[in-house]
Amino acid sequence: MRGKPAKKRELPPDAKYGSPVVTKFINYVMQDGKKTIAQKIVYGAFDILAKKSEKDPLDVFEEAINNASPIVEVRSRRVGGANYQVPVEVRGDRRLALAFRWLITAAQDKKGKPMREKLSEEILLASKNEGSAVKKKADVHRMAESNRAFAHFSR
Repeated sequence: MRGKPAKKRELPPDAKYGSPVVTKFINYVMQDGKKTIAQKIVYGAFDILAKKSEKDPLDVFEEAINNASPIVEVRSRRVGGANYQVPVEVRGDRRLALAFRWLITAAQDKKGKPMREKLSEEILLASKNEGSAVKKKADVHRMAESNRAFAHFSR
């Protein structure tokens, strides 16, 4: 590998809630570099959350992220001509990225409503430990649990 790996840049906190996690989430929602549209979607979803839950939308969002974040996942590892699914612990930044991705994908899979409504529904469900994103996390955990016998192959 040539040169040094790029340094992690700190994201500035978002304008409305002052949270770098919300900024990162907006960046995940963004498509084709259209950040203002992504901000409208996320802030619109947070406004809907505030009305539906009567709680601070940032607290509901953080609860949803915690409930949708996986702790272990499986990685393919080739040992002696056979591929094994080896359970490994998930790093913090990847944990956040997977939770964001699953929440957004689950919202996109729903049909017939504006994205901000679908996203707010999915965040609300995830904060109650329900919904597609939490189901995806459970599937990943189940897969890791069933392949626990191969844990000794991890590096």
